[in-house]
Amino acid sequence: MEIEKIIKSTINISAAKKVILNMVYTNTLVGEKFLEKLKPYDLSSEQYNVLRILRGQKGKPANMCVIQERMIAKNSNTTRLIDKLLLKQLVTRDVCPDNRRKIEVLITQKGLDLLTELDPIVIQHEEDFASNLTSTELEELNRLLEKYRNTIN
Repeated sequence: MEIEKIIKSTINISAAKKVILNMVYTNTLVGEKFLEKLKPYDLSSEQYNVLRILRGQKGKPANMCVIQERMIAKNSNTTRLIDKLLLKQLVTRDVCPDNRRKIEVLITQKGLDLLTELDPIVIQHEEDFASNLTSTELEELNRLLEKYRNTIN
């Protein structure tokens, strides 16, 4: 459905504004559907992102700065996210032996097991949204989004 119909606009919308409205609306829709997938696991998308970052460390701990710089949503409160994951026993947090001001976070086996369970659900979620596009269209959409995003950097 066209964005004008979704937002019930009666005026002409510029192409530049339509792109932003489409991206914001699509982001919200994809995010809401993703949260539905995570809800039975009592995880937020930000907590899921932290777990994926930590799994990518392949057994090595990550400090808060590393986690924060790899986060998709940069405005997330990393300390609060880690605290919630600690309560769920999905991560551990220790003081770095070399630098006592540094905190190291490591994913637990329970966290790894949860991600293993979620992997096929997340893949299906991604494929459901991509199902209306060909692989060529997906590549083009990625190329265009990267080009669009890089104009402001």
